[in-house]
Amino acid sequence: MKAILATNNMHKVDEFKRFFADAGISIELIPIKESGFTGEIIENADTFEGNAFIKADALCRYSGMISIADDSGLCVDALGGAPGVYSSRYSGAFANDAKNNAKLLSELKDVPFEKRTARFVSVICVRRPDGKALYVRGEAEGFILESPRGKGTFGYDPLFYYPPLKKTFAELEGGEKNAVSHRGNALKALAEHKEFFDTRCE
Repeated sequence: MKAILATNNMHKVDEFKRFFADAGISIELIPIKESGFTGEIIENADTFEGNAFIKADALCRYSGMISIADDSGLCVDALGGAPGVYSSRYSGAFANDAKNNAKLLSELKDVPFEKRTARFVSVICVRRPDGKALYVRGEAEGFILESPRGKGTFGYDPLFYYPPLKKTFAELEGGEKNAVSHRGNALKALAEHKEFFDTRCE
């Protein structure tokens, strides 16, 4: 079975592949760039669920295949939940990881560590050609450091300190991060719905 994964971020592709393999779900994941889809997907919802559906729905309608989309972001309590759904473009039109991290640190410059609580959120939407959709959600709680630590992974990981392991997400090995991350927790929830991937089920 094949399914389109709504990303061209190979870090995400690898994470999804590992979890599907571990969950015993036999499925070949195809990133957007290999699906032939060249249209524009406008993520204009104000929730993770809404944006995940927009991506999964567009690719499912295009391909007639099961499509899987993840929308994720960082929610910082001291910033009223920002950057939230705008995490990837937090620093503007030409956003990248370095610029996003720099803006986050600037916004939190006068906030003491104990009030820099935050959580990563991941919502996965699976859209089937028969019109059915499944949503799962995962979260990971932590704190935002005053300076980055670690060189692994991507995004806000070097600033996100995870107390149970006393490391940032960027200091964790792939397996360690998958075991505790927001996306890992969402994928664990998804693994409990293996039957949804059988398009023969009613």
